[in-house]
Amino acid sequence: MARCEVCGNDYDKSFEVVKQGETHVFDSFECAIHALAPTCEHCGCRIIGHGVEASGRMFCCASCAMAVGVSGLHDRV
Repeated sequence: MARCEVCGNDYDKSFEVVKQGETHVFDSFECAIHALAPTCEHCGCRIIGHGVEASGRMFCCASCAMAVGVSGLHDRV
């Protein structure tokens, strides 16, 4: 068993995620998202889908990007 790095749960079905060469251990996708998913620069939500990016800035959707003055982005459909 391995201990989740977010909640501390020692779980027999934990899993590892390797991101940029660093290994992380989680007991659920919820904890993995909490630790690793980027946040929208406008609304602060975790981006678990495609999101949009402009000049290194991450947004959950084109609407949030437009709200802070970024133009020319479109949601992927």
